[in-house]
Amino acid sequence: MIQLIDLNSESIPSEHICCAISDKKCTDSYQAKKDWLTKEFNNGYVFRRIDERAKVFIEYGPAENAWLPITAPNYLNINCFWVSGKYKKNGYGKKLLNTAIEDAKGKGKDGLVTVVGTNKFHFMSDTKWFLKQGFEEVEKISSGFSLLVLKINTKAEVPSFNKSVKSGECPDKNGIVVYYSNRCPFAEFHAKNSLIETAKNRNLPLKVIKLKTIDQAQSAPSPATIFSLFYNGKFMTTDISICMDSRFDKVINKLLKH
Repeated sequence: MIQLIDLNSESIPSEHICCAISDKKCTDSYQAKKDWLTKEFNNGYVFRRIDERAKVFIEYGPAENAWLPITAPNYLNINCFWVSGKYKKNGYGKKLLNTAIEDAKGKGKDGLVTVVGTNKFHFMSDTKWFLKQGFEEVEKISSGFSLLVLKINTKAEVPSFNKSVKSGECPDKNGIVVYYSNRCPFAEFHAKNSLIETAKNRNLPLKVIKLKTIDQAQSAPSPATIFSLFYNGKFMTTDISICMDSRFDKVINKLLKH
C-alpha cells in the first residue's frame, strides 16, 4: 500500500491536490483551491493523500471552521473524500478514514461529521459507504442532503444543519442562481465561464454568488458549498457539469421531472 502524506503551507506549492491535475482550462481555479487550502491550514485543516499522482485523498478540519452550514461543536468535519480508479477496493478508503478517526481521538473531539446526499450527489462522498463504517444519519433536509455522524463521545451534542438550509430554497426566485467556493478546483471556472454562456443562450437570468468567507459559507442556503445550482429559487443540483451548454437541458429536464 502506498504511503499517505499530508500537505502543508510549505509543501503545497510543489505538490498536486488530486483533482484537475492536468486540466489546463482550470489552471486559475486550481491555484485558487491551493490558495484556499493554504489559508485553511492555519485553521487546523488537513489535506491527506497517497504519495502518487492519483485521486485518493481526504480533507477534514474542525467543524467550527467548516465552510458548511452546520453546527457541530468539538467535532471534526470531513469535506472531500475520494478513492478513484484502480485504487478502489484496496483499503485506501478505510485507511484514510481511520487516520481521521485517530486524529479526532487524539485531539479530544467528540466525533466526526460529514454532509452527504441522501441519495448519491455529484462531488459528494458515498453515503452508503459511510453508513457501513458506522456513521449514523442524524438529520435529513428536503433538498436531499443528510448529516452523518460518527460519535466518539456518546453523550456529546448531536450536530445539526443551520437554519439557512432548512427550506431548500435560496432568496432569489428568478432564473439560475449558483453558490460556489474555492473548495473545488473546477467550480470557479465553470461558474464564471461555461455557465454564463449557457444562461445567455437560453435568455435565462443568472446570478453567481461566490462564498468568500467562513461566515458566508455557514449561512449559505445549500450544504454543498463547493457548488450548488438553484432554479427559480429551488435547489436543483451539485453537478458542475450542468454549467456546460451541452449538459444543461438534459440535467435540468431530468431534475424537473422528479
